Formats: sequence, C-alpha cells, structure tokens
Amino acid sequence: MTQKPRRRIQIFGVPMDLGQQRRGVDMGPSALRYAGLQTRLERIGLTVTDNGNISVPVVEEIDNPANDERAHNARAIALVCNDIYKHMRQALAHDDFAIFLGGDHSMSMGSVAGALRQDVRVGVLWIDAHGDFNTPETTPSGNVHGMVVASLMGLCPPELTIGDTRLSTIDIVYIGIRDLDVEEKQAMIHHNIKVLTMRDIDERGMAGIVQEALDALGDVQYIHVSLDLDALDPTVAPGVGTPVPGGLSYREAHLLMEMLADDGRVRSLDIVEVNPILDSRNSTGQVAVELTASLLGLRIL
Repeated sequence: MTQKPRRRIQIFGVPMDLGQQRRGVDMGPSALRYAGLQTRLERIGLTVTDNGNISVPVVEEIDNPANDERAHNARAIALVCNDIYKHMRQALAHDDFAIFLGGDHSMSMGSVAGALRQDVRVGVLWIDAHGDFNTPETTPSGNVHGMVVASLMGLCPPELTIGDTRLSTIDIVYIGIRDLDVEEKQAMIHHNIKVLTMRDIDERGMAGIVQEALDALGDVQYIHVSLDLDALDPTVAPGVGTPVPGGLSYREAHLLMEMLADDGRVRSLDIVEVNPILDSRNSTGQVAVELTASLLGLRIL
C-alpha cells in the first residue's frame, strides 16, 4: 500500500509513572511536546490537535500505593487506563490518527484495548527491549508496566483487564526484544507469540524483519504501534528508565517507521518510557518526534 497521510491527528498526554519505580517518566509528554511534536507533524501537512493530558494521580495521592504487592498501584493504573480507552475509541470513531504520549508502558493497557475491535482484526506491533508479558504471579518486581501484553490477552486479574476485547496471540508481533525474565520467556514461547529479537534483526536486516512482521500480522485491517523508546540503543535514546545495550540503531528505527508508513495500515501510536531526568538535552524526546514524523509520512524525497 502507498501511505496517504491522515489529515487529522489527535494527541493525548498520559503523565503516568505508576507502573514502575523510577520517577521522571511522568514528564515524558512534556519532553515530547518541548521537542516540537505538533510543529513537526504540521510541517508535513497534517492537522494536529493536542488535547492536553489525561488526569493521572501522583503516587503520593494514592491511599494505598501498593494495592497489591504483586501489582503495584493496580487500581489507580486501571482507572487511568479506562479513561485512555475511552479517548482512543472516540478518536478512532472519527477516523482520526491517535497518538498517546507516555508515561510508562502501563498506559498501553488502555490505548491498545481501545484500538481493538470485535468486528475487524487489529494488529499490534510491540517495539520494545522487553516482553511486558509477566503477570502478578510471575513478576519479579510487581511493576505493572511489565504486565501489559499479558493483561491485554486476559491473563491478568480483572482489575488489570480493560475493555471487552482481548488481544489474540496471532495479532501481535514483537520487534527489538533482548531482555526477558525467565518465566516471561517461557510464557511467550508457550503462547507461540511472534517475537523478532535483536539477533533476528542482526541476521536478516531491518527491511526483512519489517516484512516478516507484516506477513505475520496477515490481513489485519488496522495496526497499532506501541513504541517503547528503550527499543533503541541507549546511545541513541539514553533517556529511558530501563536501558538495555544492543538496541535498534537510529537508521534501523527510521526504516522501520518508514516501511510501516508505506504499508498504510497504522492508525494509532503509543510513545512511552521517555524520562527527561535521565536524558541528555532532550535527545530521546527529539528522536521520538523524528520517528513519529517518519511513521506519518515524512520522506527524504
């Protein structure tokens, strides 16, 4: 398919830091805005509406921050994700392209659930160093941002299950994986999920990997992209809470986005785990903005 940029882009900030334990990621939406996201997208001919931030409580406001030692802040996270879910459904109902700015990856329980539909197949590309496939029973940390995909498949308790449509194991493909917990890895193998690791990228090249991912998704009508900036190598994106050496290069990440734009089925995007406290001169926010522009139609020629 040839990408025809959608004219209307809806942006929502989600200053969420409840799904992990390193402060600062709640400032991610501000860092992305400061890096010029709206201006950059308008410059390539898109109409952009920034809807401000979805309300997220700070951890100090939560009566019982842990809620459950196996899933910290679960109830508070679920309340925010239900709000995200509603905003995603409304944006897609108007045929707008929805962008959710994080915040930690737990916010994607709401955005991805909102993108899923019962009447058509929706595919998910999970671009991340990590699997986010733990459950409260397998997690070594209790951090909900590591349970998101399992939650979307209905493998977590009801309080971490958003919406009424579950993600099928055949409708998600991982790209860039290089750091999995032991039980998480076993679960992903058990569920036969398509995982394209950094070794696969090294061996077959990014162009081949993107085509393999799209082939695996098959005839899905729409694609949601969930981009965790720790998928990139820390030399490219240093401002993340859980950096892992050996990630995507700058050009590999751009080629991935450019090829997805060519495919033409991407309708929504998460940009998560940008932590300006850990960044250098907002370089991670700037890279995220550049990648978003590539996904939405920016071309060299």
